[in-house]
Amino acid sequence: MSLETAARPRSSAREPNPDRPLPPLPDGWLSLGRAFVASARRGPRREAMADSTGTRLNYGDTLLRAVALARVLARKVGPSPYVGIFVPPTVAGAVVNIAVTLLGKIPVNLNYSAGQAIVDSSIAQCGITHVVTSSKALDRFKITPKASLIILEDVPKQITTLDKIYAAVVARVVPSVMLGVFLPGLRGNRLDATATVIFTSGSTGDPKGVVLSHRNVLSNIHQFNEHIRLVDKEVVLGILPFFHSFGFTICIWTVLCLGKQAVYHFNPLDARIVASLCEKYGVTMIPGTPTFMAMYLEKGKPEQFKAVAQMFLGAEKLKAQTRDFILEKLGVPGLEGYGCTELSPVVAVNVPFEVTTRDGKTLPGNKIGTVGQPLPGTEIKTVDPETDEDLPRGAEGLIYVRGPQVMVGYLNRPEMTAAAVKDGWYNTGDVGRVDEDGFLSITGRLSRFAKIGGEMVSLEAVEAAIEKAAGAAEKSVALTSLPDERRGERLFAIHATLPLSREETRKRLLSGDLPKLWIPAAEDFIEVDEVPTLLGGSKFNMPKLREIAERALAARGGNRDV
Repeated sequence: MSLETAARPRSSAREPNPDRPLPPLPDGWLSLGRAFVASARRGPRREAMADSTGTRLNYGDTLLRAVALARVLARKVGPSPYVGIFVPPTVAGAVVNIAVTLLGKIPVNLNYSAGQAIVDSSIAQCGITHVVTSSKALDRFKITPKASLIILEDVPKQITTLDKIYAAVVARVVPSVMLGVFLPGLRGNRLDATATVIFTSGSTGDPKGVVLSHRNVLSNIHQFNEHIRLVDKEVVLGILPFFHSFGFTICIWTVLCLGKQAVYHFNPLDARIVASLCEKYGVTMIPGTPTFMAMYLEKGKPEQFKAVAQMFLGAEKLKAQTRDFILEKLGVPGLEGYGCTELSPVVAVNVPFEVTTRDGKTLPGNKIGTVGQPLPGTEIKTVDPETDEDLPRGAEGLIYVRGPQVMVGYLNRPEMTAAAVKDGWYNTGDVGRVDEDGFLSITGRLSRFAKIGGEMVSLEAVEAAIEKAAGAAEKSVALTSLPDERRGERLFAIHATLPLSREETRKRLLSGDLPKLWIPAAEDFIEVDEVPTLLGGSKFNMPKLREIAERALAARGGNRDV
């Protein structure tokens, strides 16, 4: 495929966006497995997926391999409804997810970046007895899941001649209406059955299992496609882990249910390899983080990305410097979006073409500083965090979302589910506003606020002020808070080595616009070798930050020099 045929037009007209209803799901979308099989049978020779190992599969071969693997797994996994998957983004990892789904089991992609304890907790919460993995993954991540391991390298020799004949007949000959006889995952309407459990990264504590149904995921695929209109020969870069809801929904199922192509690589930090994959396969769409995208452009060459027409960037704020750098290098804007694991995950995203507002105005679909307009069928409101009262449009408050992508709930945690979802509205925990044109802005995270002397203090705002005052790089300072008897909470600045001393930094802060109440005490500036972050450095590791502050406070007996 040439780069010219892969590239899309840079702009097009759009239907009105705010408050758009979502059309019904396409015919036959009764489960993820059904949607994939229909896509595979419509175009069996179309390219489906490739990866950095050199593996390439068309749709026909992808279905064939998934059916054969499902038959092998059926002999091994036992009665447990859940099957663990410990494989990074690769063709093999995607095929395993498909096979488990066709088998009628629930794939649970385990978070290899979060450590042994998180993996063990996920396995225990689901009651997983078998985990599909590879020897390379076990060696790379130095984690051994506590379950019976099915090693992918051993599978080929376990596929019998009968398995191959069975897979060929089921994949290519059996009429679609009869496939459920052979593949349990295709039996009947499974829209309200569990499609997966995505465990939170543990950024704010013990991981919670987010239960997503087939309806949740298929609706979000449909919403995403209606919102951005994927082109016929879309080639999507798959560097987001499958244990993240965006990687699971967009990089596996959106691609495969809509007949597009995915290009996978197991490590999103391998910038030069990612750039070469974009060039080799003519990648047209990159979902990722601003940090990743900037890194790819710094280490790759602009011509390697010449087929890229859209970059959907989330998980962290798209800073002006990064936005300008992307536009300068590629001539294509980075499009900021927003989502949550509990929302399957996409809520809103900017688009590179004109949109029409509810008032009939036509304006650019990419409004700088916002995360775009909501997807069709998605309602957003803001609520007063103190009173739970709904706020008028334009008012800043706690963001609530309602739509078909709202999760079923948290695994085995009914009280937590009831607290998070009320009357169909999910409390995101994020703070922001929706403007008169329907664009959503995120101004902070409620968990990233502290309450000092009755005032809500944005930790992100204080971090930015400290970095500016000290002349430090972005993400070199991370704030956390601990309870304080006198003021409610106290702030701790966990930081790498700063260009200025903490005393000089505080002196500059005190002479600036930041309220004095918001400025940490000198002793509450805590220097560390490296500020702890999660995968890719896009988010701070909040439990680790709190642990550092607690240790520092305990070491000096809990006293404070104010």
